Amino acid sequence: MFIKKVDGPRAVTLEDGTIMTRADLPPRNTRRWVASRKAAVVKAVNCGLISETEACERYQLSEEELGSWEQAILRHGEAALKTTSLQKFRGMDGFNSPKLS
Repeated sequence: MFIKKVDGPRAVTLEDGTIMTRADLPPRNTRRWVASRKAAVVKAVNCGLISETEACERYQLSEEELGSWEQAILRHGEAALKTTSLQKFRGMDGFNSPKLS
């Protein structure tokens, strides 16, 4: 059996005890970003399955976009990643609000 060589771990254990592998990540050609896919990418980066740079390259994301997903989860949980909830959380605690000098 042939196993493709990859940088980093093939699987990691998350805080809740579940195991996440690279197979659990969204496909590279993902264009429709539902909350669960965004959350999977953020979890993978946070637990060290893939690097932030690899995530941005793999999914053609900007660092700011990935960072906004991470901040949304930290401040309001995964529900904040739903586009239907965006208006509800915008402006709360500085989420997506302009920085003040």
